[in-house]
Amino acid sequence: MSKEEIYRPNVAMIIVSSEYPQKKDVFIAQRNDLTDIWQFPQGGIDEGEEVKEALFREMEEEIGTDSAEIIAEYPEWISYDFPPKIASKMKPYKGQTQKYFLLKLAKDAKINLDTKHPEFINYKFVAIEDVLDFTPHFKQSVYEKVINHFKREGLL
Repeated sequence: MSKEEIYRPNVAMIIVSSEYPQKKDVFIAQRNDLTDIWQFPQGGIDEGEEVKEALFREMEEEIGTDSAEIIAEYPEWISYDFPPKIASKMKPYKGQTQKYFLLKLAKDAKINLDTKHPEFINYKFVAIEDVLDFTPHFKQSVYEKVINHFKREGLL
């Protein structure tokens, strides 16, 4: 695989509130570097790190809590390419290959975006049908595929 074809291993999470399954709105956060972009929390998997370890570490680093339980896991890795502007900052990576999880926040979970290295400036819970209205075009096909899978499974 040439350097142009390297995908960064990554975990991504669709988070529902502690009111799930009665309420199925999902968490999205507004990036601090691209303020018109809202997304699901996600992050890289460190060398030698287990996927679920990375999941909870990234959750803590990005939204200030890891107080959640895994409801489901998307059955395969799913990849996307970065747009050129982002790819130039992310070299040698061409894009990301992600493992998605559906998580439910614990009742006592406290979201805090003022983390050591803040990535987000705002967050909200939105209806699953509205997520794609907020998310970047280059992630939409991945989001749609994962959301539709969890819908078919009766989870969203």
